[in-house]
Amino acid sequence: MKSILKKSMSLLLVLGLTASVAVGCGSEPASQPAQESTAGSAASTEASGSTGGTKEFANKELNIAVFQGAYGRDFWDALAQKFMEQYPGTKINITANPKLGEMIKPSIVSGNPPDFIYLNDGDPSGVTKGLIKDKAIMDISDIFDSKALDKDSNIRDLILPGFLETPYCSPYDDGKIYLAPYNYGVMGLWYNKAYFDQKGYTAPKTWDEFFALNEKAKADGRALFTYQGIYPGYLEEVLIPAVYAAGGQQAVDDFTSYKEGFWKSEAAKKTLDIFSKIAGTDNALMKGTVALNHTQAQTAFMQGKSMFCVNGSWFEGEMKDAPREDGFQFGFAGVPGFNAGDPTIALVSVEQMYIPSKSKNPELAKEFMKFIYTDTAVRLNGEKAKAVMAVKGATEMVKEYITPSAYNCYKAVEDGMKPVVASLKPVANGSKINISDEIYKPFSSIMNKQMTVEEYADKLEKVYAQVRDELAKAQ
Repeated sequence: MKSILKKSMSLLLVLGLTASVAVGCGSEPASQPAQESTAGSAASTEASGSTGGTKEFANKELNIAVFQGAYGRDFWDALAQKFMEQYPGTKINITANPKLGEMIKPSIVSGNPPDFIYLNDGDPSGVTKGLIKDKAIMDISDIFDSKALDKDSNIRDLILPGFLETPYCSPYDDGKIYLAPYNYGVMGLWYNKAYFDQKGYTAPKTWDEFFALNEKAKADGRALFTYQGIYPGYLEEVLIPAVYAAGGQQAVDDFTSYKEGFWKSEAAKKTLDIFSKIAGTDNALMKGTVALNHTQAQTAFMQGKSMFCVNGSWFEGEMKDAPREDGFQFGFAGVPGFNAGDPTIALVSVEQMYIPSKSKNPELAKEFMKFIYTDTAVRLNGEKAKAVMAVKGATEMVKEYITPSAYNCYKAVEDGMKPVVASLKPVANGSKINISDEIYKPFSSIMNKQMTVEEYADKLEKVYAQVRDELAKAQ
């Protein structure tokens, strides 16, 4: 899964060169074996779209650690080479591993961390979350307030709106940036565009319109909705946007910060009513959904057994070999609002890069991070990783390298679909609460009509109270 779990959201994102690097999405399986290697000094001074060639650094050696996953390693290989060409004499040592967190944990504990790390806070090792909790990540606000290397604007102004202000990048509510956004994923409801066009249907803009399509779906021999049953965390792609639609950013903040009374709020009630209605309405949920894995549910959707399915911008690439109904075309609907005129919403997830506080070479690490936001790097990332960075205009820059459906959903966000970025705040150190499981696993019981949404809200209020209590005691 690529959700904020993803996916969330979601996801989501391996040498002939002397530089050896790897990149990926924390929730996807790695495609290559682990590697640790050294990038030699670059001899060429050919321009690469940056203006850093005249800068000098006292320490020209940089130690980088990057998660090795589904995006492959080619981007980091090529980026390291271009950086060294632009900054003659620099040397980049790169550690890359599918289990990067476990690999670098000893060096972090011993006070000798890498200078630059690409590892999401959702990584199972807990390394990034631990560094956030320990406030052991460097304030990098100055990077975003500095001029871009290849254009006359601050780097902050290059980033898509709403990203830098979230807990993904600013985890302490102090107005400072500690983690930099890298690739992002777009999540929401998907439909078969060819089928909709043939029937004259339009993607729903409100939840009333969504449920009104149920009768049409039933008449056409398909259910209204399915999801990745045994992975109910995918439902965050509906839940979080619905919370935003019902209560705005404040409601999302209350959800992610475990505010007392959130699950009894009007925003939560309106949101949970969606799931209650899906579970309780004939034909709304595809039969057998709760027992399906993600591939099975997604295939059933593509075969015309369901009108809608939740997923993210990686959907087409992930299912490129799956069977489907004739003429199937991926269509991205986002997530509806509650009222006419409300914006359509997309859940957005973002991958994180950062510089540990104990970095031995923060100056060069910051320059390398700035280099990642050049147009050259954005295009290179599209070419090599088939991914889109959280940068304005990135979708057009990489259009030729990504699938048509990915382009359409990224473009929808850049063109005005409301992106919602949400990240649950870390629970207390040592807590046994898996907050994601507590929130999403019970949806299986709701969909099976074994739990009411009222019972769910009561349960989650108690879980949130326990989280708040543990956090208070940890201070």
